[in-house]
Amino acid sequence: MQRDNCAYSAEVNGSLEDRALDPMINGQFRTISDIFHYACHEYDSKPAFTNLDHTLSFRDIEKYSRYFGAWIQNRTDLVPGDRIIIQLPNILQFPVAVFGALRAGLIVVNTNPLYSARELEHQIKDSGAKAIMTFANAAYIAAEVIPDTQIKHVIITDIADMLPAPKRILINGVIRYIKKMVPPYHIHGSHRFLDILAIGKYLHLEEHLPENNDTALLQYTGGTTGVAKGAMLTHRNMVANMLQTRSICGDIVHSGAELFIAPLPMYHIYSFTLHCMVSMFLGAHNILITNPRDMPAFIKELNKHDFTLLTGLNTLFAGLMRQPGFHHVDFSHLKLTFSGGMALQQSVAEQWEEITHCEVCEGYGMTETSPIACVNRLDNVRLGTVGQPLPGTEVKIIGSDGQTLTKPTDRGEFCIRGPQVMAGYWNRKKDTKKVLSKDGWLRTGDVATICEDGFVSIVDRVKDMIIVSGFNVYPNEVEELLVKHPHISQCAIIGLPNETTGESIKAFVVKEDPKLTDKEIISYCRHHMAAYKIPRIIEFRRELPTTSVGKVLRRELRDEELKKCDMGEPIIA
Repeated sequence: MQRDNCAYSAEVNGSLEDRALDPMINGQFRTISDIFHYACHEYDSKPAFTNLDHTLSFRDIEKYSRYFGAWIQNRTDLVPGDRIIIQLPNILQFPVAVFGALRAGLIVVNTNPLYSARELEHQIKDSGAKAIMTFANAAYIAAEVIPDTQIKHVIITDIADMLPAPKRILINGVIRYIKKMVPPYHIHGSHRFLDILAIGKYLHLEEHLPENNDTALLQYTGGTTGVAKGAMLTHRNMVANMLQTRSICGDIVHSGAELFIAPLPMYHIYSFTLHCMVSMFLGAHNILITNPRDMPAFIKELNKHDFTLLTGLNTLFAGLMRQPGFHHVDFSHLKLTFSGGMALQQSVAEQWEEITHCEVCEGYGMTETSPIACVNRLDNVRLGTVGQPLPGTEVKIIGSDGQTLTKPTDRGEFCIRGPQVMAGYWNRKKDTKKVLSKDGWLRTGDVATICEDGFVSIVDRVKDMIIVSGFNVYPNEVEELLVKHPHISQCAIIGLPNETTGESIKAFVVKEDPKLTDKEIISYCRHHMAAYKIPRIIEFRRELPTTSVGKVLRRELRDEELKKCDMGEPIIA
């Protein structure tokens, strides 16, 4: 690592372009299409994706995505640059639909299948999407909002559609008629995914050839900082981040030989980049976990495979390790565990290594950085940090006045510059200007410190920081302490208005021991932290609101409390 103008940049063999970015710059891999065709040719009959015990090879993905893309070109009025909503969980149809849409020149708008009608309608209208592909279990929501949007083409699939008969018929029938997991819906003129593939088989696909600065994905931020905004991720962004990530794996991973467990939803950019980009480039075999919340079924799936790579995040790791069956899983082949999406708690990381004998490589990223910006490397893991910047990536911290802070002990807003940084927010120039400078620096909204050797520690979100009597309190720090308590499984910390101290701290706690009291928790805190950091109010809950990948939504908790305040309820004793 070296210091340059008070910013840190990652180098590989002395050059920012070496290994990771050189192939892109030389034009070998300029777009997602280049990566896709390379992988399908290079790995051909090797397994690419498995779900519900059925496997599609790279050849299968190429074939079915060609059918889907050909149908788009020949049976719709969609043209390159139009947006299509892909609203699917981790099932085999996901890579087929995504790559098929991209091959036809469409911009993919990855969308959470669990969205409410309001959330889905916002994303459709904001993106200007003309088409949507959803799965039958969520089609009733789409049916509710589509009449008020510009959607012209609706594609519906059942979960087991890519499986052969009779297994396909059996599983889809059980889900629809016995478990009754498909609420009634009616969408006039909708198309069945299997019918589309049957038609597309006989149509010609004119392969779209994008430029590397063309937008490939509209990836919505999730709205945790206000109205959800679509980050425009270009082909260059995605390819660069894929190559950057591949470069830091070094000789640990081998092309055509890895088996990757994919429990996080691929509509989320973290999982999409690792499983639809890095894995394709590596020729890795992805095991798609449709419902990771069903921990016993997840562990049963782990027992079927000699997996070598696994992605996850703090809540997933913690949940798995609480399952008795997890301790009997064979981890002898596991060599890389990636963690992202939220802060990794040290106690969770240590327990994971103790059970699996594999260190967790925590990284940092955001939707706006495609998403990975920093990561711990397996040969140099430093717990409590998110590692060092990826090759070709510069990072710095700035103060409230916008000036760069230079001391390793300084805390400031974390900023990133690199080829993976988004082009901007879709149709939101003012919002883009707030976070993206003319010279390419992205303001992340996170508070960080940077050591002299370039290791980055994320302290917390700027907006989540709590000020108690003039002292800064970072929720991550308090949460980290609380989850070390043997009878606490999950918690969240927020700040609430207080006339005396400015703000007071409230803790939401999910307890494992029903006998645990708020007084015991406060007493525990008194022994381990300064008085101003101790929560004044403890509220016990059965569960906490989370995003689709398990990140606790502090904002939602805070909004609940502030509504009470607006209604005149006393929220601070």
